[in-house]
Amino acid sequence: MAKDYSNENELVKACIEQDTHAQFALFEKYKVAMFNLIFRICNDYDSSNDQLQEGFIEVFKNIKNFRRESTLGAWIKRIMIRKVLKELRSAYRFEELDEQIQSNDLMIDQWIDAEMLDLAIRRLPESCRTVFVLYEIEGYSHREIAQMLKVSEGTSKSQLHYAKKCLQKSLSKNYYFK
Repeated sequence: MAKDYSNENELVKACIEQDTHAQFALFEKYKVAMFNLIFRICNDYDSSNDQLQEGFIEVFKNIKNFRRESTLGAWIKRIMIRKVLKELRSAYRFEELDEQIQSNDLMIDQWIDAEMLDLAIRRLPESCRTVFVLYEIEGYSHREIAQMLKVSEGTSKSQLHYAKKCLQKSLSKNYYFK
């Protein structure tokens, strides 16, 4: 009979003790949400799967350091984001965007199909897609993003603005904007 790991403290304790059933239960509980997070940032299915696996290895190696200062899910999410950002940094250097980009907020006056928006986000250049996902979807502040990406807050804001401009242009081609 399989053990019930519905209590987060028991699940963490069993994972610390390297109980493979508990590790599998933890993986099953968080794999979809973490894959989606990673995929939104890196936009590559195979790489996302690899990073998910590597991220959970990191989780299991460090679970003894989980201090319960946040939820287990939030702690795992931070590990996954750090892992994917480290991978992106090694593959791509974030650069300052031109400060001359004029402010133009993304205004949607018609309903946009979720798939169309998701596709437009995935087509964004990597650097601004990462900032867009962290800010608009995950809810991080520009200060937090700047620290994670090792860039200035201005760069984070500029990347977000550029992402919104690209999304507006991309979606307007499909007549979703007036």
